[in-house]
Amino acid sequence: MRILDRYILKSIVTIFFSCLFVFLFLYIVIDLLSNLDEILKHRATLALLVRYYLSYLPIIFVQVSPFACLLSTVYTFGRLNHNNEIIAMRSSGLSIFEIARDALIFGLLISLAVFWVSDRLVPPSLVENQKIKTQIEEDAIKNKPATAETITNLSMYGLRNRLFFINKFSLGTKTMEGITILEHDQHQNLTQKIIASKGVYQDGLWRFFQTITYSFDQNGQVIDEPIYMEEEIMSIPETPQDIASLRQKPEQMNIRQMQNYIWRLSKSGATGIIRNLKVDLYQRFSSPFTSVIIIFLGIPFSLMMRKRATGMSAIGVSIMVGFFYYVLDAVCLALGKSGLLMPALSASLSHMIVLSTSLYLIAKLP
Repeated sequence: MRILDRYILKSIVTIFFSCLFVFLFLYIVIDLLSNLDEILKHRATLALLVRYYLSYLPIIFVQVSPFACLLSTVYTFGRLNHNNEIIAMRSSGLSIFEIARDALIFGLLISLAVFWVSDRLVPPSLVENQKIKTQIEEDAIKNKPATAETITNLSMYGLRNRLFFINKFSLGTKTMEGITILEHDQHQNLTQKIIASKGVYQDGLWRFFQTITYSFDQNGQVIDEPIYMEEEIMSIPETPQDIASLRQKPEQMNIRQMQNYIWRLSKSGATGIIRNLKVDLYQRFSSPFTSVIIIFLGIPFSLMMRKRATGMSAIGVSIMVGFFYYVLDAVCLALGKSGLLMPALSASLSHMIVLSTSLYLIAKLP
């Protein structure tokens, strides 16, 4: 590695990890101060608090890494430009890409690390975090009325290869409304579809009202006439507590689990839910590469700062560029979930726009 490469890379790596440490420290301090009353009220132990904040480490790393990469890039190259070192490098025959090569490689390595952490560590960290929150608030939960928890738009897999879609579920009253149940065989072929307006759990049994039952053959075609019943007792082993605990949370799944979840949902015809999940799935692949993409965008902006004060200018430019990037990404994802863009395109469109803009701006640099 050239001395110049080590010089640039050392600055980027130092600022990157400094940003991670600062953001982590600020998050813990702010969260502790804002929840201090609740922590003292529930008498949370030090060991439990340590576990709670340790579970946030992978989440903070994934969320902060792109901005840390952007800030380290803008500050490093802004300082080089401020000291006329960029001019000296260009005079020696180096191109912008040769100067920024190590920064881009570092961004790519961080992107790969973010991809691995977001897929392997973040889902179990979210589960662990939720468990610790529940444990800390256990006393308060016991004193809450049962009607406190109401879940809307619930989807879950139950026993006997059943897929549940429930518009509204109340754990307190043990009722669910707007029910659709899809039963599958061992090969995931749809065999039966049950629609009910309401379900009530009484005496260890589910009592459904205004049910319509459809039966399907192996080709997915409806056989016989639909069966309508005003009231019916359903053989469903899941209790209300089971339903509350089995609800699916895509953010707590890894990529393989999400792919399997979408594949099983594809047989249900729930197009809106499937489309949203596909956008989230493709975002899992594209989002980690924000770190390297945003470095491309930070390079031309850092070299446009000229002779301004490097430190404050770097922070200001980073906030401006980061805000533009995340607004663009949010708009693209919203277009995908509304059906105006294909899921794969909506998850990657912001990357393509930013990368194209960055290459154009780099090409226009003197």
